[in-house]
Amino acid sequence: MGTQNMILNVFKKYLAIGLVGITVTDRYGGVCPIRGSSMSPTFNPSVGSFTDDYVFLEKFCLDKYKFSHGDVVIFSDPTNYKERCVKRIVAMEGDYISNVSGVVKVPEGHCWVEGDNSASSFDSRSFGPIPLGLIHGRVTHIVWPPQRIRKN
Repeated sequence: MGTQNMILNVFKKYLAIGLVGITVTDRYGGVCPIRGSSMSPTFNPSVGSFTDDYVFLEKFCLDKYKFSHGDVVIFSDPTNYKERCVKRIVAMEGDYISNVSGVVKVPEGHCWVEGDNSASSFDSRSFGPIPLGLIHGRVTHIVWPPQRIRKN
């Protein structure tokens, strides 16, 4: 019985730690990798580098959709919900933005996002404004690699 109780106690301890970890990453934020060059030079400035940037994704902004012009956000790709994208907000609901089709008014509950590297960015210039509900959080810091640790 002693070994069985010890195993049960260890299981309970790791279960509690796991549940706390899931709650923290789901509600408050977590670390995400940045892939590709669409946000270069802000993220992944060295093309062909073996080290992608890792960033802290803050989720407090999701409460009442508190976003601003210039925020870098991670969101679900509106054309493929399984993929995540990272882009900068350049216009909020009610703002006007010009693109190749003319002038577009960003509808209520949406924002316009663009990559910093326009030559290799699939963004609102391709798919239009995105619903704020697709946003997973705001990028606040680069946390890896060590030589690039800084606030965004």
